[in-house]
Amino acid sequence: MLINSFIIILREVFEAALIVSVLLALCQILQLPRRYFLLSFMLGSILAIVYAINISSISMLFEGVGQEIINASLHFTSFICLQILIFSIASSSSSKMILWAIVGSFSAAFVREGFEIIIYILGFVGIEHLFDSVVAGSFIGAGVGFSIGVFFYYFIVSFNPLNGLRLGLFVLILVSGAMIIQALQLLIQADIIISQVPLWNSSGWVRESSVTGQILYALLGYESTPSPIQVIAYSASLLFSSTLAIKSLNAYKMRIKE
Repeated sequence: MLINSFIIILREVFEAALIVSVLLALCQILQLPRRYFLLSFMLGSILAIVYAINISSISMLFEGVGQEIINASLHFTSFICLQILIFSIASSSSSKMILWAIVGSFSAAFVREGFEIIIYILGFVGIEHLFDSVVAGSFIGAGVGFSIGVFFYYFIVSFNPLNGLRLGLFVLILVSGAMIIQALQLLIQADIIISQVPLWNSSGWVRESSVTGQILYALLGYESTPSPIQVIAYSASLLFSSTLAIKSLNAYKMRIKE
């Protein structure tokens, strides 16, 4: 269970830490206050606990697929907030919009990942012979996930502001695509979107349950057997996000030249 716990918690923590590290780096590059992260942390923590406490009731909503629908909604919320963030960078007068987009994307990510961590660990509370290894694996996975997030932050801010912004936006584009493909997978599981024959099966190269697969899942929304609608939506997301990012980068370059 130690290895399983390590992989599961690493994926959850890494996804949240990746988003937070990039958002913190962008705040430094754009010279925006960071106090909003405390608000996001408090809001996300409260909602994650409430979500975990009421999971039984929530799961019964919408004819038994409440959890899938709410998790998909959180992914879509993160996606929308990230698009608002990318778009708002183009304007020097949109600092408040950027900050609230950061609050929304961080809070949604923290609720989603925090809730899953709470549920996972609580599921082993009454199993004494497994609980210690689950806690140990969880701590190790969380430590590695946070460490990667810290590395990403310092890596991004080590560049000059323009290149740092380029790298940060590139990561947000990938994360945005991951949000879409994960949301669609949840809606397929809930039978809201009709299941389709996968376009390919890459599990022979990278298994979703492996450490590499879990990290790719968090960063790219890796799915070894993606359906056509997932591939189309993912490609459209990358195109849309990239278009916004290019416009924002051009506007930012114009501002720093003035």
